[in-house]
Amino acid sequence: MGLSRLAALHGVATSFSPSADVTVSVPDDTVTAVLAALGVDATTPADVRRSLAAAESAAASRLLPPTVVAWSGEPLPAALTALPPGAVLTVDPDAGTTGPRLRMRVLPAPAPTADMRGTPSWWTEPPLGVHRLTVRTPDHGSVTATLVVAPERVPQPPARTHGFLVQLYSMLSARSWGMGDLADLADLAAWAGRTHGSGFVQVNPLHAAVPGRPTDPSPYRPSSRRFPDPVHLHIESVPEYGHVGEPGRAALDDLRQEAAALREAVLDKGALIDRDAVRELKKQALEIVHEVPLTPGRRAAYCDFLAEQGQALEDHALWCALAEVHGPDWRAWPEGLRDPRSAQSARARTELLDRVDFHCRLVWLTDTQLATAQSAARESGMAVGIVHDLAVGVHPDGADTWAQQEAFAHGMSVGAPPDAFNAHGQDWGLPPWRPDALAASGYAPFRQLLRGLLAHAGALRIDHVMGLFRLWWVPEGRPPTEGTYVAQDAEAMLAVLVLEAHRAGAVVVGEDLGTVEPGVREALARRGVLGTSVLWFERDWGGTGRPLAPEKWREGCVATATTHDLPSTAARLTGEHVTLRHRLGLLTRSLEQELAEDAADTAEWLACLARLRLLPEGEGDEEGAVRAVHRFLRRTPARMAGIWLPDTVGDRRPQNIPGTWDQYPNWRLPIADAEGHPVTLEEITASPRLHRLLAVLTDGRESRTAPPGARPS
Repeated sequence: MGLSRLAALHGVATSFSPSADVTVSVPDDTVTAVLAALGVDATTPADVRRSLAAAESAAASRLLPPTVVAWSGEPLPAALTALPPGAVLTVDPDAGTTGPRLRMRVLPAPAPTADMRGTPSWWTEPPLGVHRLTVRTPDHGSVTATLVVAPERVPQPPARTHGFLVQLYSMLSARSWGMGDLADLADLAAWAGRTHGSGFVQVNPLHAAVPGRPTDPSPYRPSSRRFPDPVHLHIESVPEYGHVGEPGRAALDDLRQEAAALREAVLDKGALIDRDAVRELKKQALEIVHEVPLTPGRRAAYCDFLAEQGQALEDHALWCALAEVHGPDWRAWPEGLRDPRSAQSARARTELLDRVDFHCRLVWLTDTQLATAQSAARESGMAVGIVHDLAVGVHPDGADTWAQQEAFAHGMSVGAPPDAFNAHGQDWGLPPWRPDALAASGYAPFRQLLRGLLAHAGALRIDHVMGLFRLWWVPEGRPPTEGTYVAQDAEAMLAVLVLEAHRAGAVVVGEDLGTVEPGVREALARRGVLGTSVLWFERDWGGTGRPLAPEKWREGCVATATTHDLPSTAARLTGEHVTLRHRLGLLTRSLEQELAEDAADTAEWLACLARLRLLPEGEGDEEGAVRAVHRFLRRTPARMAGIWLPDTVGDRRPQNIPGTWDQYPNWRLPIADAEGHPVTLEEITASPRLHRLLAVLTDGRESRTAPPGARPS
């Protein structure tokens, strides 16, 4: 009983319900390990009693939590309404907010009446922002906390719109250096907005990867979520590139030829995308370009960027510089360098100053090209623009865990419990943030992360958005089945998210697929966070179980036919995804059973499309069915309809198959046509198949630049 009470006080679950009628108990040793990662000793019964007494005493004496949330125009939180009469509140506005210091005195509550509503008369609402709150009372003295004042909802798309979903690395153009880059992204956005009236382009996370050979190809296990990866730079678009003199120019020409060979190997010879080779070529080129002095105006812009990013960028660049010397796993570095605030690390900042500046410069260059891509999107008429993706966590060896060690629960990994699709659960190898450390810092790491990502975004997709509420923690060395849920302060996480999105004028999309705790979707919808609805999963689960009629879909979502973790629409319709999973040994039943069930599911959807007259006679082939699926999406009330770019050319290969590593080339495939031949961005945009599909979402009208052979659907 004591362990359960102690766990509850720290947000650690001792049981969970994978379904409404099933409750599973969490092993005590799992609870003990998770509490230890939170700095709570529960090793022995005596330790539990001591820790419980300390936690209960702290809770009873606490006047305010470390972070207080106030929603603009809504009733005050209990943390403020429970303050004793006579308490004096002082609110010091944050650095980014103009306004005077506010002082308030808590008045005795009037006698309640049946129609009493609203906020207390003594309360003066501070401006939106993150402020320092000080409360003074005779009994508690002076207590400080962070006060987050957030608007009611995040911005919404100005109108219903459609757009593309793409893994940027997979979209090579005729000028790419072996993988898609930010110039390709800007070009895609400009073309899609101007030619097809598209409202957005959603990309995979562009976070900085952990360097080394081989680099983890997954964009969802980055070194840092705070800063972008320079591997996405388009080298020739760096202004200093054009001013490189001899012999640097000759060296750059050689590197460009090597890059062309990489590109041709992928596009013409069936080679996989080789990030490591691309990274090395671009690094060598950027070393040469770095020797060109910045012009006065460019130098001033760079200095401004350094000042804006501050300590966080310096730490990131120092980690990059140290990784060049000691390898990417900071836990294996000399002991003094494992602490970013140590004397040895301070000396390294001086000794490696040139390399630190080099890596700071690369982040700045990448940031400027991200800005260019968003500008191209908005100038093309896009209502939203670039939708960036926030991974659920970071690599345990990377820059973020080194620079923000106090914020992470070391020895823990994020994952998912067993469910109907994965009986063994999942371990993603990503250390979670400590909820107590986030609250104590006023959610500074989360705020800084969001601010960086939203700087050049029209919208932000949050992978596994349920993590704002709780995450499944797996102790190191244990299977995912022996994990447990740890709760976040969802109110504070949402408030920070809504505030930063409001400041950036950005839409927020939550990936809410899979097991979702009751009430989560409703809480997200209340704050204007759009969900994700994938056609094949949208059924009347509370009734007939049949495909959900388009008019019954939720409005607040991005409606799609597939995602990066699912089969392409062509593969889904033909059943090829089942035979692929069979070849990879991923099926839990016989191939015949799986094929029969998949065929029945597909047939039911095709019958639904035919019944709604979305599958015209004569379009019963696979391409016609893909168009019918998108006609269905267009008929839903979804605010945003996302088209998987590989679907536009009939690509049958998934970009990622969960549960595989070396068995399948996850995250390394270029976009290909229906025959499996890689295609360039130029070929994609000229594809008659693409233009026939896009006509479905543009009132049946051909685009202004439809190529010969394109026709309305």
